[in-house]
Amino acid sequence: MSSEAVRAPGPSPQQDTAQPRIAVTLPCYNEAATIAAVIADFRKALPEAEIYVFDNNSTDGTAAIARQAGAIVRTETRQGKGYVVQRIFADVEADIYVMADGDGTYDAALAPTLVELMKRNHVEMVVGTRANVTRDAGRGGHAFGNRIFNILFNAMFGRQFTDIFSGYRVFSRRFAKSFPAVSGGFEIETEMSVHACQIGVPTMERPTPYGVRPEESPSKLKTFRDGFRILGLFFMLAKETRPAAFFGAIGLVLTVLALTLAAPLLVTYFETGLVPRLPTAVLSMGLVMIGTVAAVCGLILDSLARSRVEAKRSVFLSYPSGDWQS
Repeated sequence: MSSEAVRAPGPSPQQDTAQPRIAVTLPCYNEAATIAAVIADFRKALPEAEIYVFDNNSTDGTAAIARQAGAIVRTETRQGKGYVVQRIFADVEADIYVMADGDGTYDAALAPTLVELMKRNHVEMVVGTRANVTRDAGRGGHAFGNRIFNILFNAMFGRQFTDIFSGYRVFSRRFAKSFPAVSGGFEIETEMSVHACQIGVPTMERPTPYGVRPEESPSKLKTFRDGFRILGLFFMLAKETRPAAFFGAIGLVLTVLALTLAAPLLVTYFETGLVPRLPTAVLSMGLVMIGTVAAVCGLILDSLARSRVEAKRSVFLSYPSGDWQS
């Protein structure tokens, strides 16, 4: 029966048509050169939104400039973007969260479009993919790593995203409050993407321009340091979310190595009836046993992983969708 046929007692029509509360959240670390303009651009694009700047131990006066520009300023003392995102989702109360960086590389004018895509398509996260990421000066290594990690992500977790590192995202309250963030650094966007794939969160992508950083606002991302941290997170999340495949791959590699070492011994044994290199034979058997144990552990952990997915999904669904999603 449709909702038009029978309407239970509830909010008045004025409340039904109330606009969702929108919060623009800007994680910042030493963005004094750009933060005032970013705040002004988002205020112009979303005049009804509250704008929050979460300062992450800036030493250049970012917080004071943001406060003077009219933003609500909060501080997160634990260094790292992931910790800032954890604080944002815990402290900010809104129906829709718009997240961008404070460096001015994302186009604030497209924020209403991303919000409207979420509302019209009833999704929980919209990602503004970076159309011109390779144009940002000095980011050749970053752009190459971005392509490699996106390919790896698609192979390991599914083809739901084309730019897992984009910091321009719109979230529903349901996603923000149920996301179990554990990452402390730039790998937080990867964790968001894996979480969405794992529990089947409906998402969308929309290409957006990606600007060039001002010279006085250098990138905080370190190519090799953060690249290795993200790679480590990939394998950690693969172990947590796909243990059968993760430990099965380890078991397969060890078994293939054991067979490679044992092949000459088997040929000699069938020809002469002798085992000339006993230590190699013992090593091969040991590798097979370890590989078998790894595969069995993967199967056992896979059942636990499925239970965790069910629990995460239940927590996600425990938060009601907003009136704008109905």
